[in-house]
Amino acid sequence: MLKPHPTVLRRLVEEYEALTAAGSGPAGPDPRIGDLAYTLCVSTGTRDVRHALATARGWLATAGQDAPGVGAPAAV
Repeated sequence: MLKPHPTVLRRLVEEYEALTAAGSGPAGPDPRIGDLAYTLCVSTGTRDVRHALATARGWLATAGQDAPGVGAPAAV
């Protein structure tokens, strides 16, 4: 199975968590939450967003240990 790049995966997790933490606004929940949940599930090979988040966090923890600097901007 192909794994998403840690930077992309981290961004998906952070955006999903930010939108769910914000709750619903005056117009209701943000429709992007469903899109992010779907993308996380497809990216991690899961069917439930809770499992997708757990899998993503595990992969990100492993990527941080195995590849120092992953997700950090490159020095220019």
